[in-house]
Amino acid sequence: MQNITFILAILLAAGFFAAKLAQLIRLPSVTGYICAGFLLGPAGFNLIGKEIMAEQLDHFIQIALMLIALGIGEHLEIKRMRENARFLIAFSLGEIIGTMFVVICGLLLLDHYFSLESLNLPGGEVLVLIMLLGAISIATAPASTLHVLREARAVGPLTTTILQVVAINNGMAIIMFGFARAIARGLTGAAPESFANAAINSLLVIFLSLAIGVITGLLIDAFMHRLRKPAEMLISGLALLLFGVESARILDLSPLLVGMAVGFTIVNRDRRDVRLFRIFNSVEPPLYVLFFTLAGAHLDLKSLVVAGWLGVIYFLLRVSGKIGGAALGGFIIKAPPAIRHYLGLALVPQAGIAIGLVFLVSSDPIISIYGGILTPIVLAGVFLAELVGPPAAKFALQKAGETTEEEFDGTMDYQGGDFTEGQLVPWTWEKLKPAVPPRGVVIFGASHHKTVVGLARLATLLAHHYKAAPLAINVMPPGLIPQPDKNSVSINPLFAMAGKEVADLGYHLQAVTIESDSVVEGLVECARCHEGLALILGYPQRHGPQEFKKVLEEVVNRAPCPVILVRLIGIFHTERILVPIIHSRHLETIMAPLRALAQVGRHRITLLRLLPPDIPREESGEQEKRLHAWATANDLPFVRCLARATETRLETILGEAAQHDLILMAGAEEYSLPKKLFGSLADDVANRCARPMLIVYGSSATNKR
Repeated sequence: MQNITFILAILLAAGFFAAKLAQLIRLPSVTGYICAGFLLGPAGFNLIGKEIMAEQLDHFIQIALMLIALGIGEHLEIKRMRENARFLIAFSLGEIIGTMFVVICGLLLLDHYFSLESLNLPGGEVLVLIMLLGAISIATAPASTLHVLREARAVGPLTTTILQVVAINNGMAIIMFGFARAIARGLTGAAPESFANAAINSLLVIFLSLAIGVITGLLIDAFMHRLRKPAEMLISGLALLLFGVESARILDLSPLLVGMAVGFTIVNRDRRDVRLFRIFNSVEPPLYVLFFTLAGAHLDLKSLVVAGWLGVIYFLLRVSGKIGGAALGGFIIKAPPAIRHYLGLALVPQAGIAIGLVFLVSSDPIISIYGGILTPIVLAGVFLAELVGPPAAKFALQKAGETTEEEFDGTMDYQGGDFTEGQLVPWTWEKLKPAVPPRGVVIFGASHHKTVVGLARLATLLAHHYKAAPLAINVMPPGLIPQPDKNSVSINPLFAMAGKEVADLGYHLQAVTIESDSVVEGLVECARCHEGLALILGYPQRHGPQEFKKVLEEVVNRAPCPVILVRLIGIFHTERILVPIIHSRHLETIMAPLRALAQVGRHRITLLRLLPPDIPREESGEQEKRLHAWATANDLPFVRCLARATETRLETILGEAAQHDLILMAGAEEYSLPKKLFGSLADDVANRCARPMLIVYGSSATNKR
């Protein structure tokens, strides 16, 4: 007896890692899920047997199908469809009828010339199999299509038409499949009916299923209108949805039609409360992983060998029907060429609905004989559709001219390596007046031409705050330093670049080149000998991120002064500064560089205090008052103070960062075991946010003084 909890853990973990591997070779995640299930199922290592899939895991499949159908109904909003009714009717009818016609006729011709008797079905039942495939071929993958549209930032008439047609054709796929399933049951049951009786019964099934869905949707809407807490909405909404769907199953109706009708009813209510959809979105991902992984586990190797080749033909016929049908519908109503020519390409993806319809066949005892043949055919078609479909949809959007340039939203997926070179805005304020004599130095590393000018400016501003002088340092191995003018600003090109920037600000640059086998030793020794007030370093341009991380850890732990890590990327502005705060002590850590920046020109500073999600509202107000008091006490003008309760600190910071030019955060006071164990929020922000950033590390030596 297999442990169901252990099996669920294996399915989720295997699906997750297989999806990541698929993404590495630019395949859709659904392909990884199916492959993982195939390896775990009876055709692979047999870790998941047929009995446990049929008896204990079938419930998860049914719930996932229910949520997929509910999501389709959400996109069938009458008001939006009415605005584009003429196009929708023409394109939907064109691609639906065209796809079914091409698939059914193509398979009939294939059976006529080559015979499909090798599928081990009685000769008369081949027609039923072809009819079921024709209905399944209509379905399009809404998740894959929507992902492509979002990724391409697509905007335009083709994009709008795609979204509406996808919702309609999935709804029609469920209806047509219900019709085909009812006919198949009538023709292959214990007492076969006439075709006319089977058709009438199928219409009755569709009507009753939709009626149950509408009633369930009205009940859910009535409850949602009276509830406020998300947990209560989830419990009551899921209970009513399950009750409606299971009622349909008991009455031998269509659960998918019920789920779709529920979503359709809720989204078209005049007071429209769609919170339930958002709440369900949070519980869908693991169910979808189980759904697609189990789909792969249902693959039978023998059936795949026998019928898998038919899946390739099914895929080619379906694509031809989608493209030809959409083009014909557009031609009849004289639609714009961009929509007429490229809509069909955008409808190639196919996944969840098609797989779900196959599961319904396999779980129906009357027509389950078709499940073993339909599964490899449809899964082979899904594999190809998810492989070819997303690139085809993106190509269609590009040819229609509806993709937009990638907008800069403040976030990026950085996983290591060099950052884009920062572009420094020329200094336009008045020159600063140095203190005479200076009260120490602010040290910055001069190691690369892409960072030295930006570091020089920040060091000069901080030196002005401390009434100190900027000092450039270049650490080099022994024997490589030219003599005798090793510290000359005019001889060293990096010193010359930094010296010009410092002079533009009204200061004079001091410079020193140090011979040392260790960069850490050179930096720490310079800070001690020159009584440095701060040590400024730039993100690496030469060394790998892991090597630089080790250097930074040692410098932070050993330096006698605060260490400021500067990341220069994009256009370097300082007018709008975001300061995320987790602990009150971080305010003192970042105070000096913040005041140094605020002293020059007009700045807008946002102090963002991040609070636990369950903190009372009164406490948020109190925290904002404390931030205001701190800003006033430190002569910081133009400060906006926010205290936000958040479930995810990183996403909150990234969202706010999109409206700012520079991020200033406190890093770890020292690199220790807790820091390595629990991580660093500042490091995470630096890895994800495409904004210039200053991370201030308060040294342990400084804190002890």
